[in-house]
Amino acid sequence: MTHQRATVWGPAEFVGLPPWWLVAEGVLAGVLTAGAAVGTTLYGAWTGRPSLADGEGGLACAVALALYLVSVGAGRALVGIVVLLGVCLALHTPQAAACGVLAERGRVQSVTVTSVEDGWATDGGRGRYLCSVRDADGVSLKVRIWRGCGGTTRPGDAIALVYDPEGRVPPRGVEAGSGGLEPLRGLTPWASALVAGSLVAVVRSYRLTRPADMKL
Repeated sequence: MTHQRATVWGPAEFVGLPPWWLVAEGVLAGVLTAGAAVGTTLYGAWTGRPSLADGEGGLACAVALALYLVSVGAGRALVGIVVLLGVCLALHTPQAAACGVLAERGRVQSVTVTSVEDGWATDGGRGRYLCSVRDADGVSLKVRIWRGCGGTTRPGDAIALVYDPEGRVPPRGVEAGSGGLEPLRGLTPWASALVAGSLVAVVRSYRLTRPADMKL
């Protein structure tokens, strides 16, 4: 049972508080992974590299952290939890990164609504109102807008749209009372959970004796 528990949750062979360097190692591993996941996705959105902007770089960072935890002998359950948190962070980052790019260099223009689709009705109450729009030149945009599009919006209404002048991020509507960098700040809980998971996994991987010595 002791061996099984150590395999699943880590041996944690220390008495009292864990060594400070072990805590620092766990925090550093989590911070570097979270920073790399967000940074690579933001860089991909800024420079127009789809492979990075879609969060693939973040997934690679989560895999790298998992391999590191396995190499130090972290418990399997904790490695799985950390991987899950890393994947969640990677999947939430692309949308936030796009918002960050638009907040930094986006420009706002007024567009005209051509049609409104009641997504709340078609998706059984789980959707959004989606507006098809055209710009001042009469050109219809390929994307449909949900921010700023509501139940009272009608064809012919004007709504605000923020777009990337370099065309690397899809345009989106401007929602009243929402900050441009708010989605990036919304990644904080996921990043904090990833750092905490990495800390626990690394701390509990500590062994007083090596497996080879234990066999002797």
